[in-house]
Amino acid sequence: MKRKLKFLVFAILMLTVAMMAGCGSGENSKDDIPEIDGLKYENKTELKYATQFQIYNYERGYSYIKIADGEDVLIVPEGEKEPENLDDDVVVLKQPLDKVYMAATSAMSLVNAVDGMDSIKFSSLEADGWYIREASDAMKRGSIKYAGKYNTPDYEMLMGEDCDLAVESTMILHNPEVKEKMEELGIKVVIERSSYETHPLGRTEWMKFYGAVLGKQKEAEEAFEREVAVMDKLADIENTGKTVAFFYINSSGGVVTRKSDDYVSKMISIAGGNYIFENLGDPEKKTSTVNMQMEEFYASAKDADYIFYNSSIVSEVNSIEELIDLSPVLADFKAVKDGNVWCTGKNLFQETDKLGSVINDMHTILTSDDENLNKLDYFFKVK
Repeated sequence: MKRKLKFLVFAILMLTVAMMAGCGSGENSKDDIPEIDGLKYENKTELKYATQFQIYNYERGYSYIKIADGEDVLIVPEGEKEPENLDDDVVVLKQPLDKVYMAATSAMSLVNAVDGMDSIKFSSLEADGWYIREASDAMKRGSIKYAGKYNTPDYEMLMGEDCDLAVESTMILHNPEVKEKMEELGIKVVIERSSYETHPLGRTEWMKFYGAVLGKQKEAEEAFEREVAVMDKLADIENTGKTVAFFYINSSGGVVTRKSDDYVSKMISIAGGNYIFENLGDPEKKTSTVNMQMEEFYASAKDADYIFYNSSIVSEVNSIEELIDLSPVLADFKAVKDGNVWCTGKNLFQETDKLGSVINDMHTILTSDDENLNKLDYFFKVK
């Protein structure tokens, strides 16, 4: 009886250890892998930073993508058939996809990075709204057409020219009727959620999503590793102790800044700086910005060593006078007095594929003693 009891206790202990080991590993259990009739599972695409999607790869080039809190997408390679018995809500995309409507502006650079621009035929921005040269040039040539804003698309154009996929940002969630209308018209819709990634390279790693969708996996892997290499060079840098305020002034005179756990705040940290706000914003909310009255902002940020003025939404500021015109109290800020004011270029938030390079620019600003340093790839000095 004692031997049986000892054996039972031992068996329970071993089972517990096995279960704990399984929970602690980063691998998906067998139950997590989508089962597709007639297809043999091969592997899962390795993701180093991204958390908002997973890619499961099957024989003959099929891929199944799970987007967190979003769609499940099945990629069917050219010449292959759609598997049977799929759930009704699975978005089936048949390659080649060559008439894509790009309504998620931050994703255009990711498509460009994987050499997929030939797949884009429609844009939610006009040519002068793009700060990605390849996109702007394609629109000027006419190979990409303006098809209306994301919330007011030109349904007639998209239908008449056989749009095969609409890539939307999470902004479309505020206009669900647009997504529903597109689906009624037979246009496949996928909402990309790279904006929900908390690590800068998590956003950049969404190029692997577009690599899978467009059949450019190899190009995506190579492009991503180039940005990882840029980031790796900053891995051992010491914190400078310098504080940074990142913000812009809206039309009402209020301040729009970033949450403390936002990816921009993390870029500043990786670059060797400290974001001026330590606990700003609700980490449970998906929004990345925080609106503040100038009085509140002044009390917390006036002693910041550097100002990074965000021009992605509003106009660039080209002089200290222009900055102070937006709010006279900015003249009292330490960064203004010390001449440490930088403005972002319009390209910063569109070039999601280059966030490692953006961080490198931030690091240069925080550490350089070069008095003649006035312009970098993503920032310029405000004098």
